[in-house]
Amino acid sequence: MSNFESLAQMVIAGQEEEIKAAVKNLLDAGVDPLDIINNGLVAGMNVVGVKFKSGEMFVPEVLKSAKAMAAGMELVKPLLTDKKVESKGKVLLGTVKGDLHDIGKNLVAMMLESAGLEVIDLGIDVDPEDFINAVYEYEPQIVGMSALLTTTMPRMKETIEMFEEEGIRDKVKIIVGGAPVTKDFAEKIGADGTAPDAASATELCLKLLGKA
Repeated sequence: MSNFESLAQMVIAGQEEEIKAAVKNLLDAGVDPLDIINNGLVAGMNVVGVKFKSGEMFVPEVLKSAKAMAAGMELVKPLLTDKKVESKGKVLLGTVKGDLHDIGKNLVAMMLESAGLEVIDLGIDVDPEDFINAVYEYEPQIVGMSALLTTTMPRMKETIEMFEEEGIRDKVKIIVGGAPVTKDFAEKIGADGTAPDAASATELCLKLLGKA
């Protein structure tokens, strides 16, 4: 097994301490930081995405893998100042007003980042105005809204309506997600798409950006 393959296996297994040691060894040996990211850390996370989608891995395991990958990235990132990792696009995420759930959203953020997308995470309980202000500030191509409660789902519709009133609806693609969100609901409120899980959300974003 190559160094990169064993690094990928450590990501899949969520072995944070082992990853730190392995990444340090690779860097000390003069291995290109970009190769460590793409062929080791991201390669492992891609497998996690596939296993999560097929039901072989569950949320706690995926979070563990993502945390382990992030620990490796922390060591590599400072060395990338002169080697800009090309971003495939920018996605703005937030859980809608009145909803305090963020595990699913955090999972989506991690998967998007591992797929090479830049993520701006507004957190939980996000006002429609905050989504709009953030679009002006960060200029993302995609806005992702999350809700876990049926009572907060209407906030998604309100936010999309505010985008229309503001005249910026055609500037971004809007996707919605969360356990109670259906394809019918997404279409009804005028969203550009929805996804049942983090791996599908990543595929959807890449597709909307023309990168899939």
